[in-house]
Amino acid sequence: MKKLVIAYSGGLDTSYCAVHLSKDKGFEVHAVSVNTGGFSQKEIDTIEANAYKMGVSTYKNIDAVATFYQKVIKYLVFGNVLKNNTYPLSVSAERIVQAIEIVDYAKSINAEYIAHGSTGAGNDQVRFDMIFQTLAPKIKIITSIRDNNLSREEEIDYLKRNGVDMSWEKAKYSINKGLWGTSVGGEETLTSENPLPEHAYPSQLEKEGEEKVTLSFNKGELVAVNGKENSPQINIKLLNDLASAYAIGRDIHVGDTIVGIKGRVGFEAAAALIIIKAHHLLEKHTLTKWQMQHKDYLASFYGMHLHEGQYLDPVMRNIEAFLQSSQEQVSGDVFVTLKPYHFTLDGINSEHDLMNIDFGSYGEINKSWTADEAKGFIKILGNQNKIYHQINKTL
Repeated sequence: MKKLVIAYSGGLDTSYCAVHLSKDKGFEVHAVSVNTGGFSQKEIDTIEANAYKMGVSTYKNIDAVATFYQKVIKYLVFGNVLKNNTYPLSVSAERIVQAIEIVDYAKSINAEYIAHGSTGAGNDQVRFDMIFQTLAPKIKIITSIRDNNLSREEEIDYLKRNGVDMSWEKAKYSINKGLWGTSVGGEETLTSENPLPEHAYPSQLEKEGEEKVTLSFNKGELVAVNGKENSPQINIKLLNDLASAYAIGRDIHVGDTIVGIKGRVGFEAAAALIIIKAHHLLEKHTLTKWQMQHKDYLASFYGMHLHEGQYLDPVMRNIEAFLQSSQEQVSGDVFVTLKPYHFTLDGINSEHDLMNIDFGSYGEINKSWTADEAKGFIKILGNQNKIYHQINKTL
């Protein structure tokens, strides 16, 4: 029997693939799930039990939360990455790490095949295939759902015929939870007109009033929440627990998919949005204007390439090196107020704050130049514009 590793989520598509590939195609199927946040131990145990019901030979759950932070999230924070100024790339960022972990596992057991349950209409097929074929060009990729263009009803009928009669009723809302946010899809997101209803979001409003939170950054990384130090990935979870009680971080993202069609998806990402905005505020105080300018466009490219499945292109390591270098002085505390459905950034405290009053106060008083020096600076600054308009007589 030929060894095959399947990216197994426990849903209908990957369950169909597991049964079909083991029973009809004669593969020795090894199921793998990659935890990039959002899985409880109980959920992992349920996925494992169901995998064996599908006839797999082995099941493995890989804990990749710390890897997810170190390889991807860290740079999304450094770059303040929000796709279309809205979406923190919650799901697309996860898929990259999941694909790398799966292909590494396939190599470790000398598997000749890798399977995933993607359809031919989404982004994930691109992300998985590109990682697999780049890191393991000799391992063949099998995608039963995409290749056979199967409907949901056909998959359910097949599983029932093969003795797998589980509850496959499609949930009204599709939820994908991870460390960097939760995506929410439903019938409302398939069209352009309607918002998601309140009850569609996993986190409901539990707290009223306001709550002050202090976020401490060291060289761009979140090292403490309210003075308590932890690893950044733990701090992300702690902050998310605090902020989701206020139903913070909800929005709907509209963007271009890799396959060329527009897509619309709801999400809640309380911690991600607060961290990105708080980090950006700290950068405004501690970086020069040219650092900020070049970071903006490089971070935009980084987020786009990540979304498009181009994580392994060497340009990503080049941009990461720039982003890492830019964080040398991005340290200090950011003061945040949590409120129902939103938050405010109150201010920062940093020894690297470039608003140091010793050099002057904007619009009030300066301590570093004279009036004559200001006049000369302005005259020279405007010199080229003056020459252009006098020669071309545009006014």
